[in-house]
Amino acid sequence: MSGNGSGRKRSTASTARRELVENELYEHATRLFAERGFAGTSLQDVADAMGMTRPALYYYVKSKDELLAKLVTEVTSGPLDELKELAARGLDPLATLRGIVEVLVGRRASQPERFRLLVRSEAELPEELSDAYDQGRRAVLKTIAGVIEGGVRGGQFRPVDARVAALGVLGMCNWVAWWFAPGGRDSAAGVTEQLADMAVGALQRSEHRAVEDESPAAALKLLRQDIDRLERILDR
Repeated sequence: MSGNGSGRKRSTASTARRELVENELYEHATRLFAERGFAGTSLQDVADAMGMTRPALYYYVKSKDELLAKLVTEVTSGPLDELKELAARGLDPLATLRGIVEVLVGRRASQPERFRLLVRSEAELPEELSDAYDQGRRAVLKTIAGVIEGGVRGGQFRPVDARVAALGVLGMCNWVAWWFAPGGRDSAAGVTEQLADMAVGALQRSEHRAVEDESPAAALKLLRQDIDRLERILDR
């Protein structure tokens, strides 16, 4: 029994070390790709920046193309997996939307260089990676739009175009990678909380639009407002 426990501890420690080294590898690769371009950066350059030999680097990545693929996957699939898991919890749309913003802003604030590099390198990505990147972006957008659409149907959100609203939320979160400065006047936690409040506040039904009383006339008044809004959306 104790032998199995020791084995699990060693495995956990090994996994944790690998994650630390891979994270450092991504950071150095991102910096070098940004400074020299993907074509102008060799795997030896990355190994030198890591302070290790090229054969030692092969334990983590076999080629420069594989390293770029790992970066693309980490930037796109990482948040997508978290968002899908969040959406599957069955929370109410308000809590789910808040969680979505927390996930996206948290990633953009903690790893801004990776996201900026990927956006700037879109045109240079190999076709396979470009397709994976596009699919990841569409899947993220679809997940956010689905949560918003559910909130509209359930009455928690105003009757908005879910895709347009999702694009707005996603754009607000992604832009953090360009203006947020770690260690600056704003904390990542503070920025995340404020943007989550803004996203929810922009879509949540306003208190003053609640039914004024229990009469059918008051309920019909609120319903007409929503119908007017939906008609404007459909007429576009």
